[in-house]
Amino acid sequence: MRADDKVNILMVDDQPAKLLSYEVILAELGENLIKANTASEALNVLLKTDIGVVLMDVSMPELDGFELADVIRQHPRFQKTAIIFISGVHLTDSDKIQGYRSGAVDYISVPVVPEVLRAKISVFVDLHRKTRQLEALNAELEQRVNERTEELRQREEQYRTRAELLDMATEAIMVRGVDGKAQFWNSGAESLYGWTRAEMVGQDMHSTLQTVFPAPRAEIEQMLSEQKSWQGNLIQKTRNGNEVVVACRKTINEESNLVLEVSRDITEQLQAQEALREAEKLAAMGRVAGIIAHEINNPLAAITNTLYLVRNHPSLDDTARHFADVAEQELQRVSHITRQTLSFYRESKQPIAVNLPELLDDVLDLQERALSASRIRLSKRYLSTPVVHGFPVELRQVFLNLVGNAVQAMPNGGTLGIHLREVSDWSRNRKGTAISILDTGIGIQPEDLKRLFQPFFSTKSTKGTGLGLWISKGIIQKYDGTLTCRTFRGHHGNVTCFRVFLPVSGGPNLISQPLAGGESVRTDVEVPTNHHAGLAI
Repeated sequence: MRADDKVNILMVDDQPAKLLSYEVILAELGENLIKANTASEALNVLLKTDIGVVLMDVSMPELDGFELADVIRQHPRFQKTAIIFISGVHLTDSDKIQGYRSGAVDYISVPVVPEVLRAKISVFVDLHRKTRQLEALNAELEQRVNERTEELRQREEQYRTRAELLDMATEAIMVRGVDGKAQFWNSGAESLYGWTRAEMVGQDMHSTLQTVFPAPRAEIEQMLSEQKSWQGNLIQKTRNGNEVVVACRKTINEESNLVLEVSRDITEQLQAQEALREAEKLAAMGRVAGIIAHEINNPLAAITNTLYLVRNHPSLDDTARHFADVAEQELQRVSHITRQTLSFYRESKQPIAVNLPELLDDVLDLQERALSASRIRLSKRYLSTPVVHGFPVELRQVFLNLVGNAVQAMPNGGTLGIHLREVSDWSRNRKGTAISILDTGIGIQPEDLKRLFQPFFSTKSTKGTGLGLWISKGIIQKYDGTLTCRTFRGHHGNVTCFRVFLPVSGGPNLISQPLAGGESVRTDVEVPTNHHAGLAI
Protein backbone atom coordinates (compact mmCIF):
# COMPACT_ATOMS: atom_id res chain seq x y z
CA MET A 1 0.00 0.00 0.00
CA ARG A 2 1.31 3.42 -0.98
CA ALA A 3 1.00 6.53 1.18
CA ASP A 4 -1.73 7.97 -1.05
CA ASP A 5 -3.82 4.77 -1.19
CA LYS A 6 -7.20 5.02 0.55
CA VAL A 7 -7.99 2.83 3.57
CA ASN A 8 -11.28 0.95 3.69
CA ILE A 9 -13.45 1.79 6.74
CA LEU A 10 -16.37 -0.55 7.44
CA MET A 11 -19.37 1.00 9.28
CA VAL A 12 -21.85 -1.56 10.72
CA ASP A 13 -25.26 -0.52 12.14
CA ASP A 14 -28.82 -1.74 11.68
CA GLN A 15 -30.09 1.86 11.48
CA PRO A 16 -29.46 3.52 8.05
CA ALA A 17 -29.72 7.01 9.60
CA LYS A 18 -26.78 6.36 11.90
CA LEU A 19 -24.75 5.00 9.01
CA LEU A 20 -25.50 8.13 7.03
CA SER A 21 -24.41 10.33 9.93
CA TYR A 22 -21.16 8.38 10.30
CA GLU A 23 -20.57 8.75 6.57
CA VAL A 24 -21.01 12.51 6.77
CA ILE A 25 -18.67 12.80 9.76
CA LEU A 26 -15.90 10.62 8.28
CA ALA A 27 -16.12 11.94 4.72
CA GLU A 28 -13.52 14.60 5.55
CA LEU A 29 -10.89 11.86 6.05
CA GLY A 30 -10.99 11.04 2.33
CA GLU A 31 -10.98 7.28 2.86
CA ASN A 32 -13.22 4.58 1.40
CA LEU A 33 -16.38 4.29 3.51
CA ILE A 34 -18.28 0.98 3.29
CA LYS A 35 -21.70 0.48 4.96
CA ALA A 36 -23.27 -2.72 6.27
CA ASN A 37 -26.69 -3.01 7.93
CA THR A 38 -26.32 -6.53 9.33
CA ALA A 39 -23.62 -8.78 10.71
CA SER A 40 -23.89 -11.02 7.63
CA GLU A 41 -23.28 -8.09 5.30
CA ALA A 42 -20.30 -7.05 7.41
CA LEU A 43 -18.72 -10.52 7.31
CA ASN A 44 -19.27 -10.70 3.54
CA VAL A 45 -17.48 -7.37 3.06
CA LEU A 46 -14.62 -8.42 5.35
CA LEU A 47 -14.02 -11.59 3.35
CA LYS A 48 -13.83 -9.68 0.05
CA THR A 49 -12.11 -6.44 1.08
CA ASP A 50 -9.07 -5.36 3.04
CA ILE A 51 -10.61 -3.42 5.91
CA GLY A 52 -8.47 -1.09 8.02
CA VAL A 53 -11.01 -0.03 10.69
CA VAL A 54 -14.39 -1.47 11.72
CA LEU A 55 -16.90 0.95 13.31
CA MET A 56 -19.90 -1.00 14.67
CA ASP A 57 -22.88 -0.59 16.96
CA VAL A 58 -22.93 -2.76 20.06
CA SER A 59 -26.70 -3.40 19.89
CA MET A 60 -27.82 -5.16 16.69
CA PRO A 61 -30.71 -7.61 16.16
CA GLU A 62 -28.95 -10.68 14.66
CA LEU A 63 -25.58 -10.57 16.41
CA ASP A 64 -24.66 -7.88 18.84
CA GLY A 65 -21.33 -6.10 18.44
CA PHE A 66 -19.53 -8.30 20.96
CA GLU A 67 -20.54 -11.51 19.15
CA LEU A 68 -19.64 -10.06 15.73
CA ALA A 69 -16.24 -8.99 17.06
CA ASP A 70 -15.64 -12.54 18.34
CA VAL A 71 -16.40 -13.94 14.89
CA ILE A 72 -14.13 -11.37 13.21
CA ARG A 73 -11.20 -12.07 15.56
CA GLN A 74 -11.38 -15.81 14.87
CA HIS A 75 -10.33 -15.23 11.26
CA PRO A 76 -6.51 -15.02 10.84
CA ARG A 77 -6.74 -12.03 8.47
CA PHE A 78 -8.64 -9.86 10.97
CA GLN A 79 -6.91 -10.66 14.25
CA LYS A 80 -5.25 -7.21 14.24
CA THR A 81 -8.00 -5.21 12.56
CA ALA A 82 -9.03 -2.17 14.66
CA ILE A 83 -12.62 -2.48 15.97
CA ILE A 84 -14.34 0.57 17.52
CA PHE A 85 -17.70 0.12 19.33
CA ILE A 86 -20.44 2.76 19.34
CA SER A 87 -23.02 2.39 22.08
CA GLY A 88 -26.19 4.40 22.63
CA VAL A 89 -26.65 3.09 26.17
CA HIS A 90 -24.47 3.43 29.21
CA LEU A 91 -22.01 0.57 29.41
CA THR A 92 -20.79 -0.80 32.66
CA ASP A 93 -17.17 -1.57 33.30
CA SER A 94 -17.89 -5.29 32.91
CA ASP A 95 -19.47 -4.58 29.49
CA LYS A 96 -16.37 -2.65 28.42
CA ILE A 97 -14.09 -5.46 29.64
CA GLN A 98 -16.16 -7.93 27.60
CA GLY A 99 -15.79 -5.66 24.57
CA TYR A 100 -12.02 -5.43 24.95
CA ARG A 101 -11.84 -9.21 25.28
CA SER A 102 -13.85 -9.51 22.08
CA GLY A 103 -11.25 -7.42 20.26
CA ALA A 104 -12.40 -3.83 20.64
CA VAL A 105 -9.72 -1.16 20.64
CA ASP A 106 -11.92 1.76 21.71
CA TYR A 107 -15.44 2.89 22.67
CA ILE A 108 -17.45 5.90 21.51
CA SER A 109 -20.63 6.89 23.30
CA VAL A 110 -23.74 8.45 21.81
CA PRO A 111 -24.18 11.30 21.13
CA VAL A 112 -21.12 11.09 18.91
CA VAL A 113 -18.76 14.04 18.89
CA PRO A 114 -17.65 14.33 15.19
CA GLU A 115 -14.15 15.64 16.00
CA VAL A 116 -13.51 12.83 18.49
CA LEU A 117 -14.78 10.16 16.05
CA ARG A 118 -12.67 11.54 13.20
CA ALA A 119 -9.60 11.79 15.42
CA LYS A 120 -9.85 8.22 16.70
CA ILE A 121 -10.63 6.78 13.26
CA SER A 122 -7.76 8.81 11.73
CA VAL A 123 -5.28 7.33 14.21
CA PHE A 124 -6.22 3.76 13.37
CA VAL A 125 -6.35 4.53 9.64
CA ASP A 126 -2.78 5.87 9.76
CA LEU A 127 -1.73 2.87 11.81
CA HIS A 128 -3.29 0.51 9.27
CA ARG A 129 -1.67 2.35 6.35
CA LYS A 130 1.76 2.27 7.99
CA THR A 131 1.30 -1.39 8.91
CA ARG A 132 0.47 -2.25 5.31
CA GLN A 133 3.39 -0.17 4.06
CA LEU A 134 5.68 -1.90 6.52
CA GLU A 135 4.37 -5.29 5.40
CA ALA A 136 4.97 -4.30 1.79
CA LEU A 137 8.49 -3.16 2.66
CA ASN A 138 9.12 -6.39 4.54
CA ALA A 139 7.82 -8.40 1.58
CA GLU A 140 10.01 -6.42 -0.82
CA LEU A 141 13.01 -6.82 1.49
CA GLU A 142 12.34 -10.52 1.81
CA GLN A 143 12.10 -10.79 -1.99
CA ARG A 144 15.39 -8.92 -2.36
CA VAL A 145 17.00 -11.16 0.23
CA ASN A 146 15.72 -14.22 -1.61
CA GLU A 147 16.92 -12.84 -4.93
CA ARG A 148 20.32 -12.01 -3.42
CA THR A 149 20.49 -15.42 -1.78
CA GLU A 150 19.71 -17.08 -5.10
CA GLU A 151 22.29 -14.90 -6.85
CA LEU A 152 24.89 -15.85 -4.26
CA ARG A 153 23.90 -19.51 -4.59
CA GLN A 154 24.30 -19.33 -8.36
CA ARG A 155 27.67 -17.59 -8.00
CA GLU A 156 28.76 -20.16 -5.48
CA GLU A 157 27.67 -22.88 -7.90
CA GLN A 158 29.60 -21.17 -10.69
CA TYR A 159 32.69 -20.85 -8.49
CA ARG A 160 32.33 -24.47 -7.43
CA THR A 161 32.00 -25.54 -11.08
CA ARG A 162 35.03 -23.47 -12.05
CA ALA A 163 36.99 -24.89 -9.14
CA GLU A 164 36.02 -28.40 -10.21
CA LEU A 165 37.07 -27.64 -13.78
CA LEU A 166 40.37 -26.22 -12.53
CA ASP A 167 40.77 -29.31 -10.40
CA MET A 168 40.23 -31.50 -13.46
CA ALA A 169 42.88 -29.68 -15.49
CA THR A 170 46.06 -31.64 -16.15
CA GLU A 171 48.17 -28.52 -15.76
CA ALA A 172 49.28 -27.42 -12.32
CA ILE A 173 47.05 -24.46 -11.35
CA MET A 174 47.94 -22.59 -8.17
CA VAL A 175 46.84 -19.37 -6.46
CA ARG A 176 49.14 -17.66 -3.98
CA GLY A 177 49.22 -14.40 -2.13
CA VAL A 178 51.87 -11.74 -2.71
CA ASP A 179 53.55 -13.16 0.40
CA GLY A 180 54.10 -16.39 -1.55
CA LYS A 181 51.76 -18.57 0.52
CA ALA A 182 49.59 -20.97 -1.49
CA GLN A 183 45.81 -20.52 -1.26
CA PHE A 184 44.68 -22.90 -4.04
CA TRP A 185 46.36 -26.09 -5.27
CA ASN A 186 44.57 -28.22 -7.87
CA SER A 187 44.89 -31.94 -8.54
CA GLY A 188 47.21 -31.23 -11.49
CA ALA A 189 49.65 -29.61 -9.05
CA GLU A 190 49.29 -32.61 -6.74
CA SER A 191 50.15 -34.98 -9.60
CA LEU A 192 53.09 -32.90 -10.83
CA TYR A 193 54.75 -32.02 -7.53
CA GLY A 194 53.56 -34.74 -5.16
CA TRP A 195 52.28 -32.52 -2.32
CA THR A 196 48.56 -32.61 -1.50
CA ARG A 197 46.37 -29.53 -1.30
CA ALA A 198 46.10 -29.77 2.49
CA GLU A 199 49.89 -29.88 2.77
CA MET A 200 50.56 -26.90 0.50
CA VAL A 201 47.84 -24.40 1.44
CA GLY A 202 49.43 -21.82 3.71
CA GLN A 203 53.00 -22.81 2.77
CA ASP A 204 55.50 -20.64 0.89
CA MET A 205 55.05 -22.20 -2.51
CA HIS A 206 58.36 -21.44 -4.22
CA SER A 207 60.41 -22.14 -1.12
CA THR A 208 58.85 -25.61 -0.91
CA LEU A 209 59.40 -26.23 -4.63
CA GLN A 210 62.97 -24.85 -4.46
CA THR A 211 62.21 -22.82 -7.57
CA VAL A 212 65.13 -21.62 -9.70
CA PHE A 213 64.06 -18.49 -11.57
CA PRO A 214 65.56 -17.40 -14.91
CA ALA A 215 66.09 -13.94 -13.40
CA PRO A 216 66.17 -12.55 -9.84
CA ARG A 217 62.83 -13.20 -8.18
CA ALA A 218 62.42 -9.54 -7.20
CA GLU A 219 62.68 -8.48 -10.85
CA ILE A 220 60.06 -11.03 -11.90
CA GLU A 221 57.69 -9.89 -9.12
CA GLN A 222 58.16 -6.25 -10.14
CA MET A 223 57.48 -7.08 -13.80
CA LEU A 224 54.39 -9.04 -12.72
CA SER A 225 53.14 -6.09 -10.68
CA GLU A 226 53.67 -3.62 -13.52
CA GLN A 227 52.53 -5.70 -16.51
CA LYS A 228 49.99 -7.90 -14.64
CA SER A 229 51.45 -11.04 -16.27
CA TRP A 230 54.71 -12.96 -16.79
CA GLN A 231 55.70 -16.20 -18.44
CA GLY A 232 58.87 -18.23 -18.62
CA ASN A 233 60.51 -21.53 -17.70
CA LEU A 234 61.21 -22.46 -14.08
CA ILE A 235 63.28 -25.26 -12.60
CA GLN A 236 61.60 -26.86 -9.60
CA LYS A 237 61.86 -29.98 -7.46
CA THR A 238 59.10 -32.48 -6.71
CA ARG A 239 58.43 -34.10 -3.37
CA ASN A 240 60.58 -37.13 -4.23
CA GLY A 241 63.51 -34.90 -5.21
CA ASN A 242 63.16 -35.12 -9.01
CA GLU A 243 64.00 -31.97 -10.92
CA VAL A 244 61.38 -30.75 -13.41
CA VAL A 245 61.27 -27.89 -15.87
CA VAL A 246 57.89 -26.16 -16.15
CA ALA A 247 56.54 -23.55 -18.52
CA CYS A 248 54.89 -21.09 -16.10
CA ARG A 249 52.36 -18.32 -16.74
CA LYS A 250 51.71 -15.84 -13.92
CA THR A 251 48.79 -13.40 -13.70
CA ILE A 252 48.02 -10.96 -10.86
CA ASN A 253 44.50 -9.71 -10.04
CA GLU A 254 43.32 -6.11 -10.12
CA GLU A 255 43.73 -5.73 -6.35
CA SER A 256 47.34 -6.96 -6.70
CA ASN A 257 46.95 -9.32 -3.77
CA LEU A 258 46.57 -12.71 -5.51
CA VAL A 259 48.72 -14.37 -8.17
CA LEU A 260 47.47 -17.16 -10.45
CA GLU A 261 50.22 -19.51 -11.64
CA VAL A 262 49.68 -22.16 -14.32
CA SER A 263 52.60 -24.56 -14.84
CA ARG A 264 53.07 -27.29 -17.44
CA ASP A 265 55.76 -29.94 -17.21
CA ILE A 266 58.03 -29.66 -20.26
CA THR A 267 60.89 -31.80 -18.93
CA GLU A 268 60.33 -34.65 -21.38
CA GLN A 269 59.73 -32.19 -24.21
CA LEU A 270 63.10 -30.55 -23.60
CA GLN A 271 64.74 -33.96 -23.27
CA ALA A 272 63.16 -35.03 -26.55
CA GLN A 273 64.41 -31.87 -28.24
CA GLU A 274 67.90 -32.51 -26.88
CA ALA A 275 67.73 -36.15 -27.99
CA LEU A 276 66.56 -35.01 -31.43
CA ARG A 277 69.51 -32.63 -31.67
CA GLU A 278 71.84 -35.48 -30.68
CA ALA A 279 70.18 -37.75 -33.22
CA GLU A 280 70.60 -35.09 -35.89
CA LYS A 281 74.29 -34.80 -34.95
CA LEU A 282 74.71 -38.56 -35.20
CA ALA A 283 72.85 -38.60 -38.52
CA ALA A 284 75.09 -35.84 -39.81
CA MET A 285 78.14 -37.78 -38.63
CA GLY A 286 76.77 -40.85 -40.37
CA ARG A 287 76.31 -38.96 -43.61
CA VAL A 288 79.85 -37.64 -43.34
CA ALA A 289 81.08 -41.17 -42.66
CA GLY A 290 79.25 -42.38 -45.75
CA ILE A 291 80.80 -39.64 -47.86
CA ILE A 292 84.25 -40.45 -46.52
CA ALA A 293 83.72 -44.18 -47.15
CA HIS A 294 82.66 -43.39 -50.70
CA GLU A 295 85.75 -41.27 -51.29
CA ILE A 296 88.01 -43.93 -49.76
CA ASN A 297 86.48 -46.66 -51.90
CA ASN A 298 87.94 -45.37 -55.20
CA PRO A 299 91.64 -45.19 -54.19
CA LEU A 300 91.17 -48.37 -52.17
CA ALA A 301 90.20 -50.24 -55.33
CA ALA A 302 93.32 -48.97 -57.05
CA ILE A 303 95.53 -50.01 -54.12
CA THR A 304 93.91 -53.45 -54.05
CA ASN A 305 94.57 -53.96 -57.77
CA THR A 306 98.14 -52.75 -57.43
CA LEU A 307 98.79 -55.03 -54.46
CA TYR A 308 97.39 -57.95 -56.45
CA LEU A 309 99.90 -57.27 -59.21
CA VAL A 310 102.74 -56.88 -56.72
CA ARG A 311 101.83 -60.10 -54.88
CA ASN A 312 102.14 -62.10 -58.14
CA HIS A 313 105.37 -60.46 -59.28
CA PRO A 314 108.13 -63.10 -59.85
CA SER A 315 110.78 -61.01 -58.11
CA LEU A 316 109.16 -61.51 -54.67
CA ASP A 317 110.49 -64.16 -52.37
CA ASP A 318 108.26 -66.21 -50.09
CA THR A 319 108.58 -63.84 -47.14
CA ALA A 320 107.65 -60.79 -49.18
CA ARG A 321 104.78 -62.69 -50.83
CA HIS A 322 103.47 -63.63 -47.33
CA PHE A 323 103.47 -59.99 -46.24
CA ALA A 324 101.72 -59.07 -49.49
CA ASP A 325 99.01 -61.66 -48.73
CA VAL A 326 98.52 -60.20 -45.24
CA ALA A 327 98.27 -56.67 -46.67
CA GLU A 328 95.74 -57.84 -49.25
CA GLN A 329 93.60 -59.46 -46.55
CA GLU A 330 93.60 -56.25 -44.48
CA LEU A 331 92.69 -54.23 -47.57
CA GLN A 332 89.77 -56.57 -48.19
CA ARG A 333 88.68 -55.99 -44.62
CA VAL A 334 88.89 -52.20 -45.10
CA SER A 335 86.90 -52.55 -48.30
CA HIS A 336 84.25 -54.58 -46.46
CA ILE A 337 83.98 -51.89 -43.75
CA THR A 338 83.53 -49.12 -46.33
CA ARG A 339 80.80 -51.11 -48.11
CA GLN A 340 79.01 -51.65 -44.77
CA THR A 341 79.26 -47.97 -43.90
CA LEU A 342 77.78 -46.99 -47.23
CA SER A 343 74.95 -49.52 -46.86
CA PHE A 344 74.11 -48.21 -43.34
CA TYR A 345 73.62 -44.64 -44.47
CA ARG A 346 72.34 -45.13 -48.01
CA GLU A 347 68.62 -45.58 -47.37
CA SER A 348 66.21 -46.53 -50.14
CA LYS A 349 63.13 -44.41 -50.82
CA GLN A 350 60.84 -47.43 -51.27
CA PRO A 351 60.68 -50.68 -49.26
CA ILE A 352 62.97 -53.33 -50.67
CA ALA A 353 63.54 -57.01 -50.02
CA VAL A 354 65.74 -57.42 -46.92
CA ASN A 355 67.49 -60.71 -46.20
CA LEU A 356 67.41 -60.96 -42.42
CA PRO A 357 70.36 -63.37 -41.97
CA GLU A 358 72.61 -61.13 -44.07
CA LEU A 359 71.43 -58.05 -42.18
CA LEU A 360 72.13 -59.73 -38.82
CA ASP A 361 75.60 -60.80 -40.02
CA ASP A 362 76.37 -57.20 -41.03
CA VAL A 363 75.39 -56.02 -37.53
CA LEU A 364 77.55 -58.72 -35.92
CA ASP A 365 80.51 -57.74 -38.10
CA LEU A 366 80.28 -54.20 -36.75
CA GLN A 367 80.22 -55.56 -33.18
CA GLU A 368 83.11 -57.98 -33.77
CA ARG A 369 85.69 -55.83 -31.97
CA ALA A 370 83.36 -55.25 -28.98
CA LEU A 371 82.60 -58.98 -28.74
CA SER A 372 86.30 -59.80 -28.77
CA ALA A 373 87.22 -57.11 -26.23
CA SER A 374 84.57 -58.34 -23.76
CA ARG A 375 85.41 -62.04 -24.36
CA ILE A 376 81.84 -62.77 -25.48
CA ARG A 377 81.15 -66.05 -27.27
CA LEU A 378 78.77 -65.84 -30.21
CA SER A 379 76.11 -68.49 -30.83
CA LYS A 380 74.11 -68.15 -34.06
CA ARG A 381 71.20 -70.35 -35.08
CA TYR A 382 69.44 -69.45 -38.33
CA LEU A 383 66.71 -72.04 -38.88
CA SER A 384 65.35 -70.15 -41.90
CA THR A 385 66.41 -67.46 -44.33
CA PRO A 386 63.34 -65.18 -44.45
CA VAL A 387 63.04 -62.04 -46.52
CA VAL A 388 60.94 -59.06 -45.44
CA HIS A 389 60.11 -55.92 -47.38
CA GLY A 390 61.23 -52.79 -45.64
CA PHE A 391 64.01 -50.30 -45.11
CA PRO A 392 67.33 -51.96 -44.25
CA VAL A 393 68.76 -48.90 -42.49
CA GLU A 394 66.08 -48.73 -39.83
CA LEU A 395 66.07 -52.52 -39.37
CA ARG A 396 69.85 -52.41 -38.89
CA GLN A 397 69.29 -49.66 -36.33
CA VAL A 398 66.93 -51.93 -34.36
CA PHE A 399 69.25 -54.96 -34.27
CA LEU A 400 72.37 -52.86 -33.74
CA ASN A 401 70.70 -51.34 -30.68
CA LEU A 402 69.59 -54.74 -29.32
CA VAL A 403 72.96 -56.39 -29.91
CA GLY A 404 74.79 -53.36 -28.50
CA ASN A 405 72.66 -53.49 -25.34
CA ALA A 406 73.38 -57.21 -24.98
CA VAL A 407 77.15 -56.62 -25.30
CA GLN A 408 77.03 -53.82 -22.71
CA ALA A 409 75.16 -56.16 -20.33
CA MET A 410 78.14 -58.58 -20.36
CA PRO A 411 81.20 -56.46 -19.48
CA ASN A 412 82.94 -59.50 -17.98
CA GLY A 413 82.17 -61.89 -20.80
CA GLY A 414 79.36 -64.30 -21.54
CA THR A 415 77.42 -65.70 -24.46
CA LEU A 416 75.47 -63.79 -27.09
CA GLY A 417 72.80 -65.79 -28.88
CA ILE A 418 71.20 -64.79 -32.19
CA HIS A 419 68.32 -67.13 -33.09
CA LEU A 420 66.11 -66.81 -36.15
CA ARG A 421 63.19 -69.10 -36.96
CA GLU A 422 59.77 -69.15 -38.58
CA VAL A 423 56.75 -69.10 -36.25
CA SER A 424 52.98 -68.56 -36.41
CA ASP A 425 50.95 -66.07 -34.44
CA TRP A 426 47.69 -67.93 -33.79
CA SER A 427 46.11 -64.89 -32.07
CA ARG A 428 46.05 -63.12 -35.44
CA ASN A 429 46.35 -66.19 -37.68
CA ARG A 430 49.54 -65.16 -39.48
CA LYS A 431 53.03 -66.45 -40.12
CA GLY A 432 56.20 -64.60 -39.40
CA THR A 433 59.79 -64.63 -38.30
CA ALA A 434 61.03 -64.48 -34.71
CA ILE A 435 64.50 -63.02 -34.10
CA SER A 436 65.73 -63.57 -30.54
CA ILE A 437 68.70 -61.67 -29.08
CA LEU A 438 69.87 -63.48 -25.92
CA ASP A 439 72.58 -62.59 -23.45
CA THR A 440 73.90 -64.05 -20.20
CA GLY A 441 74.48 -60.65 -18.62
CA ILE A 442 73.29 -59.02 -15.42
CA GLY A 443 69.61 -59.25 -16.37
CA ILE A 444 66.80 -56.72 -16.03
CA GLN A 445 65.00 -56.12 -12.75
CA PRO A 446 61.24 -56.96 -12.71
CA GLU A 447 60.30 -53.39 -11.80
CA ASP A 448 62.29 -52.09 -14.80
CA LEU A 449 60.60 -54.44 -17.30
CA LYS A 450 57.35 -52.45 -17.11
CA ARG A 451 59.10 -49.22 -18.09
CA LEU A 452 61.70 -50.66 -20.47
CA PHE A 453 60.10 -49.32 -23.67
CA GLN A 454 59.11 -45.91 -22.26
CA PRO A 455 60.94 -42.88 -23.66
CA PHE A 456 63.84 -41.54 -21.58
CA PHE A 457 63.92 -44.59 -19.32
CA SER A 458 67.32 -46.23 -19.16
CA THR A 459 68.98 -48.84 -16.95
CA LYS A 460 72.40 -47.47 -17.86
CA SER A 461 72.36 -44.55 -15.42
CA THR A 462 73.76 -41.48 -17.20
CA LYS A 463 75.27 -43.43 -20.11
CA GLY A 464 72.05 -43.91 -22.06
CA THR A 465 69.47 -41.50 -23.49
CA GLY A 466 66.59 -43.90 -22.84
CA LEU A 467 65.37 -43.58 -26.45
CA GLY A 468 66.95 -46.62 -28.14
CA LEU A 469 64.38 -49.26 -27.18
CA TRP A 470 61.50 -46.79 -27.53
CA ILE A 471 62.56 -45.94 -31.10
CA SER A 472 63.24 -49.61 -31.88
CA LYS A 473 59.77 -50.64 -30.76
CA GLY A 474 58.24 -47.87 -32.86
CA ILE A 475 60.12 -49.11 -35.94
CA ILE A 476 58.99 -52.72 -35.41
CA GLN A 477 55.39 -51.56 -34.94
CA LYS A 478 55.61 -49.92 -38.38
CA TYR A 479 56.08 -53.44 -39.74
CA ASP A 480 53.02 -54.60 -37.75
CA GLY A 481 55.42 -56.58 -35.58
CA THR A 482 56.18 -56.81 -31.88
CA LEU A 483 59.23 -56.27 -29.67
CA THR A 484 59.16 -57.86 -26.22
CA CYS A 485 61.59 -58.74 -23.47
CA ARG A 486 61.91 -61.13 -20.56
CA THR A 487 64.62 -62.10 -18.09
CA PHE A 488 65.06 -65.59 -16.66
CA ARG A 489 66.96 -65.93 -13.39
CA GLY A 490 68.35 -69.36 -12.49
CA HIS A 491 70.94 -70.99 -10.28
CA HIS A 492 73.58 -70.86 -13.03
CA GLY A 493 73.02 -67.23 -14.05
CA ASN A 494 70.65 -64.94 -15.92
CA VAL A 495 69.35 -65.06 -19.47
CA THR A 496 67.73 -61.98 -21.02
CA CYS A 497 65.88 -62.36 -24.30
CA PHE A 498 64.70 -59.56 -26.59
CA ARG A 499 62.42 -60.94 -29.23
CA VAL A 500 61.36 -59.32 -32.50
CA PHE A 501 58.42 -60.76 -34.41
CA LEU A 502 58.01 -59.66 -38.05
CA PRO A 503 55.12 -60.87 -40.23
CA VAL A 504 56.22 -62.87 -43.26
CA SER A 505 55.01 -60.14 -45.63
CA GLY A 506 55.75 -57.43 -43.14
CA GLY A 507 56.53 -53.98 -44.37
CA PRO A 508 56.04 -50.44 -43.06
CA ASN A 509 52.32 -49.86 -42.40
CA LEU A 510 51.55 -53.14 -44.21
CA ILE A 511 49.42 -55.76 -42.45
CA SER A 512 50.28 -59.36 -43.28
CA GLN A 513 47.81 -61.60 -44.99
CA PRO A 514 46.40 -64.37 -42.72
CA LEU A 515 48.27 -67.63 -42.99
CA ALA A 516 47.96 -70.98 -41.28
CA GLY A 517 50.35 -73.60 -39.96
CA GLY A 518 53.74 -73.36 -38.36
CA GLU A 519 54.83 -73.06 -34.78
CA SER A 520 52.82 -71.03 -32.27
CA VAL A 521 54.20 -67.69 -31.14
CA ARG A 522 53.41 -66.60 -27.58
CA THR A 523 52.49 -63.06 -26.68
CA ASP A 524 55.30 -62.93 -24.11
CA VAL A 525 58.85 -63.87 -24.95
CA GLU A 526 59.68 -67.37 -23.91
CA VAL A 527 62.88 -67.56 -21.87
CA PRO A 528 65.09 -70.24 -23.33
CA THR A 529 66.59 -72.96 -21.23
CA ASN A 530 70.09 -74.22 -21.92
CA HIS A 531 69.12 -76.68 -24.63
CA HIS A 532 66.61 -74.27 -26.20
CA ALA A 533 68.96 -71.32 -26.33
CA GLY A 534 72.03 -73.20 -27.33
CA LEU A 535 74.00 -71.18 -24.79
CA ALA A 536 76.70 -72.48 -22.48
CA ILE A 537 75.36 -71.05 -19.23
